Amino acid sequence: MVGILLVTHNGLGDSLIDCIRHVLGNVPPHLKSLSVLANDDPAVKEAEARALIAQLDSGDGVLLLSDVFGATPCNIARRVCLPGRIEGVAGVNLPMLLRVSCYTNKPLAELVQRALEGGKECIVTIDSEGSDAATRCANH
Repeated sequence: MVGILLVTHNGLGDSLIDCIRHVLGNVPPHLKSLSVLANDDPAVKEAEARALIAQLDSGDGVLLLSDVFGATPCNIARRVCLPGRIEGVAGVNLPMLLRVSCYTNKPLAELVQRALEGGKECIVTIDSEGSDAATRCANH
């Protein structure tokens, strides 16, 4: 099972996990969050990230999801990435997290692709006519 670590500004990761609890009814044990506050020392947060990765990695790797590419949380995530073992994706959103939370039994490389697809496919215009976007997002 692939572990998932959210590395985000402030409490965004914790809020996303609360949403997962709401939608799925529970929080998968392979999902954790690392919050990075404005005054945090990045080196300390990097060490915390490494410790969380060690907890989450059951042998199938860990997917890191961060919020904004180039920002401090993403830079911390980037420093702990190890291709094929610890992969990262920036731009985390709830559809992306739902998608990967439901498929942690898949290989890490496939989970990275599901994260990218889930995040992109569910960014749509809301209109009164509806569309197939709702079906695509609901059928994660």
